[in-house]
Amino acid sequence: MWATHRPRTAALPSPDTPPRSTPPVPPRRAARGPRSSRSHDGTALAPRHSGRPASSPPGSTSARDRSSRAGPAGSGAAGVPGGAEAAAAAGAVAAQGTVAAPPAGARWRGLWGSAAAALVCGAAAAAVAWAHGTDVRRGPVPSLARVYAGASVELTVTGDPRLTRPRVRGAAPAPVSVVLEAEATRVAADHGGSAATTRAPVLVIAQPRPRQQAAWLRLLPSTRLRVHGRLAPPMRDGDRIAAVVRVNGGGAPQIVAGPTAAQRVAGRLRGGLRAATEGLGPDARALLPGLVVGDTSRVSPDLEEAFRAADMTHLLAVSGSNLSVILVLLIGPPHLAARAERRGLASRLGIPLRMTALLGGGLTLCFVIVCRPDPSVLRAAACGLITLLAIATGRRRSLLPALAAAVLVLVLYDPWLARSYGFLLSVLATGALLTVAPGLGAALRRRGLPPRPAEMLAAAVAAQAVCAPVVVVLAGRVSLVAIPCNLIAELAVAPATILGFAALAAAPFAFPAAECLAWLAGWPAGWIASVARAGAGLPGAELAWPGGWTGGLLLAAVTAVAVLTGRRLLRHRLLCALCALLLLLVLIRPAPLARVISGWPPPGWRLVVCDVGQGDALVLSAGPGAAVVVDTGPEPRAVDRCLRRLGVVRIPLLVLTHFHADHVAGLSGALRGRAVGAIETTPLRDPPDQAESVRRRAGAARIPVITAAPGERRRVGALSWEVLWPPPTAVRSAEGHGAAVPPVEGPNDASVTLLVRTAGLTFLLLGDLEPPAQSALLAAHPTLSEVDVLKVAHHGSAYQDPGLLRRVSPRLALISCGADNPYGHPSPRTVAALRAQGAAVLRTDSAGPIAITGPDLRAAVR
Repeated sequence: MWATHRPRTAALPSPDTPPRSTPPVPPRRAARGPRSSRSHDGTALAPRHSGRPASSPPGSTSARDRSSRAGPAGSGAAGVPGGAEAAAAAGAVAAQGTVAAPPAGARWRGLWGSAAAALVCGAAAAAVAWAHGTDVRRGPVPSLARVYAGASVELTVTGDPRLTRPRVRGAAPAPVSVVLEAEATRVAADHGGSAATTRAPVLVIAQPRPRQQAAWLRLLPSTRLRVHGRLAPPMRDGDRIAAVVRVNGGGAPQIVAGPTAAQRVAGRLRGGLRAATEGLGPDARALLPGLVVGDTSRVSPDLEEAFRAADMTHLLAVSGSNLSVILVLLIGPPHLAARAERRGLASRLGIPLRMTALLGGGLTLCFVIVCRPDPSVLRAAACGLITLLAIATGRRRSLLPALAAAVLVLVLYDPWLARSYGFLLSVLATGALLTVAPGLGAALRRRGLPPRPAEMLAAAVAAQAVCAPVVVVLAGRVSLVAIPCNLIAELAVAPATILGFAALAAAPFAFPAAECLAWLAGWPAGWIASVARAGAGLPGAELAWPGGWTGGLLLAAVTAVAVLTGRRLLRHRLLCALCALLLLLVLIRPAPLARVISGWPPPGWRLVVCDVGQGDALVLSAGPGAAVVVDTGPEPRAVDRCLRRLGVVRIPLLVLTHFHADHVAGLSGALRGRAVGAIETTPLRDPPDQAESVRRRAGAARIPVITAAPGERRRVGALSWEVLWPPPTAVRSAEGHGAAVPPVEGPNDASVTLLVRTAGLTFLLLGDLEPPAQSALLAAHPTLSEVDVLKVAHHGSAYQDPGLLRRVSPRLALISCGADNPYGHPSPRTVAALRAQGAAVLRTDSAGPIAITGPDLRAAVR
């Protein structure tokens, strides 16, 4: 989203160019007073000549001086809504004059000129956007997509293939697909007719067999393919793609022509970096390619979630900070780029200034090819090229007009960028560094903060202030740890990026050296990941906020009020200390304080049914900060949020009733930041892939996995429980060994069933038992009597054993299910049967999380 930079001053003519006669200084420029220089750390040095006109008071600067000191072009994360609006803003900024303190008439003429330029740019952007949109909606590809026709399509790959994130659909995870962006060049419908030549952007979705998946993932941009599949229209009107192509079959891609030489070199560099990082720890191995070239294929969902919660996702996208590192190595500090004392490799090698600018331009183009033309990369490259052009021509580098010109050029080239939130965040963050951060940094220095920390804090606050409202529009939440986490992580970004680029360059020629460099880069990369996980692990890391544009405007108004009142607040140290203490309490959220403020969880809670959607996650209190967890639901974030709100930091035992995804896929969320004693599972390891995933995650966290056995009794404090099901003979029968006594017909019937006692209450937790297993359970335990609370089997489905319901005769029945689920859970017939037995029925799809308190049975909802 943002990066820290230092201010720049105006460039002098290049010392490498032949001497030329210097024209006399115009009187108006001579009257502007001395121009200050800046040291390497951005602090002001002595003026170059004495004397300031009387009309210019001490401490004031002209508009041109201020623009020449603005920060660098490179920044951040991601982009602006509306092509015409973005272009108009760019034109307005670029059209502003650079003459200081013009007369009133000239000022009005300048404003009218700027407005006219903005209107012209907006009209041009709107015309180009209309032309692009019309081109996408016409031709044979959209026509075939509207009727879902099958066709043979030749296409050119335009983006890197990627795997879809695993999603849970009922009891099983949805199939993982390979997705890539491409341009259809030739299409022939199955129902006949001649092949048509076209140029239409499409999204290709393939579900190859496991052995063929790697072949799809190795495809490089510019590769030409021939696929056969069914065309479908895009999900949203006005999308930049003309159709979605779902490839038939699960075979390898049919390659018509290989990639270009440039893309082969870029692919070799990216592959070399991935290979060099193989020996690193899991987080560093996943993060380093993302930091350097934007390759996030190894980033796990839980690590991505941690970066999102800490508002550090800009570090997973290549941005201007990466390009700045490369160009600084070449030309040295930007404020010295055109002076005799310039530094960098080019100066040490004696390369002339104009040739240095050309080399920088070539390096920027290579950067775009290797890192891929994502919105933030294009914005950084355009700003960098404009700045290099200014260096080569010896002109003043006013970076705000450079940013505006870059936005205008990019929106005219690709109007779809105007609808990219990534592009919006990138431009906003860069603009904040150029306009807000310098003044804020100066204010912090005046209050005694050292220059470098003041600069870093100013950049962090400025970027967060302008980008947070856009994040709220997208996610409906505010990160309270964004500024401190980004400040701490910023210390490691530059070392990780420089060493990562060195490993990238060395991998094709000296792989052992690349491995050594990657090992060194792994330390700062691991530090960044640790900061993200630690920040996201705080109970108050995120604050819920109204989403949409209403929430964004509300946060912008709150930010403006905070800025206006903050200046007065800084004068009172006691108030500042109280605000800091309040923020610390919000972040840590001590359980007693959170209970007083929110009323959740209720005092004396014994059981909580978490609202995790279509799945199960139950929490049994085992003392302050401790709980036994039964199942983890389908999604890590939901169960983690539930445990956080309950203040659970220690899990003596985590029980997974069976291996269906809606009960185990959230395991990483339950493990996040908590001490877990052991994981207990059903003996039936079916489905095998989910069982293996559980064992793999437990092994990575060094948590032992044990198997539940009937008759097993355990106690933690006042909480005790007994395992009633499944018998080992039933599991052996299901696996094809021996007789089935009683029978088990699948994973549901192998669910671990618990009889829990706590605070004088009795809970029966049935997992997903089906009627045959429920009947067998009843026969195996003839002494089973009435219970206080029943967790209804299988999300309240219609398949329940009436005899079991009559035997246990619960006072309260709890059903965990998702709102608007496609299975019709809970069944009205089941709910009616429970109520006929005299039970009160509560369900998470309508009530949300449910808490049971004792010893007098009470239920509370949040």
